[in-house]
Amino acid sequence: MHIAFTTLLPEEGFRRIASHELYTPLEQADVLVSTFDKPVTREMIMSAPKLQLVANFGVGFNNIDLEACRERGIRVTNTPNPVIEPTAELAFALMHDVARRTAEFDRKLREGKAEPFGVMNNLSHSLYGKTLGIIGMGRIGQALARRAVASGMRVVYHNRRPLGDEAIRRLGYEARYVSKEELLQIADFVSLNLPYTPEVKHIIDGKALRMMKPTAYLINTARGAHVDEQALVKALKEGEIAGAAMDVYEHEPQITPELLEMDNVVLSPHTGTGTWEGRIAMCENVCDNILAWQNNEIDKLNIVL
Repeated sequence: MHIAFTTLLPEEGFRRIASHELYTPLEQADVLVSTFDKPVTREMIMSAPKLQLVANFGVGFNNIDLEACRERGIRVTNTPNPVIEPTAELAFALMHDVARRTAEFDRKLREGKAEPFGVMNNLSHSLYGKTLGIIGMGRIGQALARRAVASGMRVVYHNRRPLGDEAIRRLGYEARYVSKEELLQIADFVSLNLPYTPEVKHIIDGKALRMMKPTAYLINTARGAHVDEQALVKALKEGEIAGAAMDVYEHEPQITPELLEMDNVVLSPHTGTGTWEGRIAMCENVCDNILAWQNNEIDKLNIVL
């Protein structure tokens, strides 16, 4: 088996397939290991006559031309499980950071611009007792909710449809289903944890932002296109919401310049899954998919297409 890669990945994660030809040229490859930051275009797919599997390193797959893969009968897989806990960790960290002003305080102390120490100076907001609204209550959303409940927060969520009774029982905590409009109106923190499809582009637009509390924070660790960044800048400037914390951007890797200047905005460079442990686990999941495909164990694949 000949395997091509779009990006150099940790060698230790691919020991189980090390006997195969790794990092082979694409035109000779049976398998392509793609990464979420590198587009797999129609031209690439059509230039690889032997290609039979695209094993994506990541849960999102909008980097891949699925229609071209479908035309060629190429299987596509992803790695949903290893990304759950790291992404939920970062979403929770961003919530803490923007509410408690951690990054802002650190920056101002280093620059000599901080307020003097004092009982009523440098105040921030607690998460305890607040309401977290999760849009997209999949595995990452549920992992984030678990952390929020442990910190004394209430959880409401919105999906296309409510979780079933058995799924709710498995959660082990209370999470109430509400409409998107109600969620925006009552949540102190709105976290986006849904996958990207064209239907949910700008799910957070000017109208949605105006529904939020002026004391509320927006958290986005899902996809940048979920948020209309120009509308977000306007809402932040006009005090329609209290702040935002973002790991993904509408025109990534470009960041809307106004966001870089705002103290009530916390920014992270698309690192939701970016832990050493997470990266190795993702490599292992890619290996699982490749070996299951090789052995025709279709039921073991994380199938996208």
